[in-house]
Amino acid sequence: MADTLFYIGVLQLTVVFLSIAAGIIAASLYRVSHVNKELRAWKLMIIALVLFAVVEIIGVLDAFNIMRSINYLRHIIPSLIMAFLIGAILRQIEVVKEKRWS
Repeated sequence: MADTLFYIGVLQLTVVFLSIAAGIIAASLYRVSHVNKELRAWKLMIIALVLFAVVEIIGVLDAFNIMRSINYLRHIIPSLIMAFLIGAILRQIEVVKEKRWS
């Protein structure tokens, strides 16, 4: 039993570090998306990636019983992620249509 809990803890901590790295990469890509007009859809996709990192961190806090009061955010934030993903897809469709017509 103790070995299983150890592996679960290690996996949860790995998720935290990887989600923080994903958030940092997303923040650096946000600056790049301002320069190139064809990368407008990335802005919404990057916001979705940062929100995903937040969901993972909240999951780890919940798993280690650090903060149980924010557990409801694990259901609200994925809805926001889906909204930003749909927005990014629609914006990418607009960019492709503009490029095709010009």
